[in-house]
Amino acid sequence: MNNTTSQQPKSVLVTGASQGIGEAIARRLAADGFLPVLHCRSQRERTERLAKELAPIVGIEPLRVLQFDVADRAAASAALGADIEKNGVYYGVVCNAGIVADNAFPAMTDDEWDSVLTVNLDGFYNVLRPLVLPMVQARRPGRIITLSSYSGQVGNRGQVNYSAAKAGIIGATKALAIELAKRRITVNCVAPGLIETEMVEPDVMERLLPAIPAQRAGKPEEVAAVISFLLSDDAAYITRQVIAVNGGMS
Repeated sequence: MNNTTSQQPKSVLVTGASQGIGEAIARRLAADGFLPVLHCRSQRERTERLAKELAPIVGIEPLRVLQFDVADRAAASAALGADIEKNGVYYGVVCNAGIVADNAFPAMTDDEWDSVLTVNLDGFYNVLRPLVLPMVQARRPGRIITLSSYSGQVGNRGQVNYSAAKAGIIGATKALAIELAKRRITVNCVAPGLIETEMVEPDVMERLLPAIPAQRAGKPEEVAAVISFLLSDDAAYITRQVIAVNGGMS
């Protein structure tokens, strides 16, 4: 897969790139010839190590690392605005950053509700709002990919907050796709099921495995592969879709 121009690879912002699915996405994009721009909230040192590891693969050193909280609208706007002013408009954006705070709804705290909605759903707005207009003004094809979840499609016990946020992302993604389709900017959503990451507790893994027809959890690399395809030229006619990566769960 060749994703380079005559000057440099196509740049793709990956939020939440320090670990788990985000790290796998960054690794896959580098291998497939993209230029990943790595975002983190707090794990700067870990993200810097990843950037140094991937730089020789991309052929550009150093890879950029942006640090801000996607829940902080002003900080996100400032960091992203400064980066595109200095380095140009992104070809693609992968909105991956997110958190969980599971609890039964009657016991859920205000903070558990607010934090999950703010990071996961407001983060969609806070990251994409400063970037969409510059992408449109560039008058060239672009890609936006959001991360929802199986929980956002069907709901999940103990995740009323997370399910609400991830369902909201699906709706927002579909609406934005309509607005940008004629601009040759595709907007799609990837909805992972049970994936082997640090966010998944062992008891959750054990409880959910019997419900998966594939009889195993997914790997972050399998999610990353779908995202890399959606970023490619071959996916130019795919937009407004929710693609489940969940081993056959329904």
